[in-house]
This record gives sequence, structure tokens and C-alpha cells, in this order.
Amino acid sequence: PYYVDMNQNLFLQASLHSSDQNLTVFVDTCVASPNSSDFRTLAYELSKSGCARDDTYVLFPSLRADVARFGFNAFSFVNRFPSVFLRCELLVCRYQDYLSRCYQGCVSRFKRNADS
Repeated sequence: PYYVDMNQNLFLQASLHSSDQNLTVFVDTCVASPNSSDFRTLAYELSKSGCARDDTYVLFPSLRADVARFGFNAFSFVNRFPSVFLRCELLVCRYQDYLSRCYQGCVSRFKRNADS
């Protein structure tokens, strides 16, 4: 566990460990929950499809393609839950494959109108 105070900035880093130097990593979705085995019932989206869903969520630049850096302000789920667990989905793509999902950044998916 990592202990922080409320509203303290948290900085995280995900590193890809591979002998293939032509890979890059991208943070797609991060969800927080007070339950380490259930990220659906009571969950809070920090990011989804590469888009920030929380005002404090920030992606930071990295000098290395195999490292993704991001951060957000610490929060709690009311006062009933002593812990907050984080689950992030990362994508691995070919380095400089600009058609890959890793290079698209924030992808907003809008629902189309079903009218005629």
C-alpha cells in the first residue's frame, strides 16, 4: 500500500519491460474503486479512452516511449472506505506507428442520433 493525504498529488509511472525497443506504451483507461476485486459497482473513472474524466488527471510527457507517466489528486470514496484501488488499462503499440491507437490520444465516442 501507498499512503497519501487527501488532495495530495499522486504521480505514477508505467514502464514496459521488453527486449523489443520498437514499442510504446499508452495509458488508455484508469478506474478507481474502494474494492480491489470490483471496479464496476462503486467506481470512479479517472480516464477513459485516453480522455481525462477527472479534472486533476494529467498525462505527463516522457522522454522514453516505453514509459507512460500520469498523475491525479488523491481522494476517498466518502469516509466509509479506508482504501482506494486503481486499475489502469495500458496499450502497447509499435513505436511511431501513427495509425495505432497509442498515437490517437483522447478518443471521444459520441452516440449517433437514432432519428431517421
